[in-house]
Amino acid sequence: MKIEEIRALSSKELNDKINELKQELLTLRFQQASGQLENGKKLTETRKTIARIKTVLTERERGIAD
Repeated sequence: MKIEEIRALSSKELNDKINELKQELLTLRFQQASGQLENGKKLTETRKTIARIKTVLTERERGIAD
């Protein structure tokens, strides 16, 4: 997910997306532990997307405009 797409969403949608991505991350970790994960980059990409969303939420809380 690109930063422009993230900034276009509302805060509630971003919180919902974080919860969704955390569930996906948990599933990916289980797949990795059991040796079923084919694309390890998906783990990294999911973690980075969560971090991007949290960054945008923090910016909004602090009133930092882009």
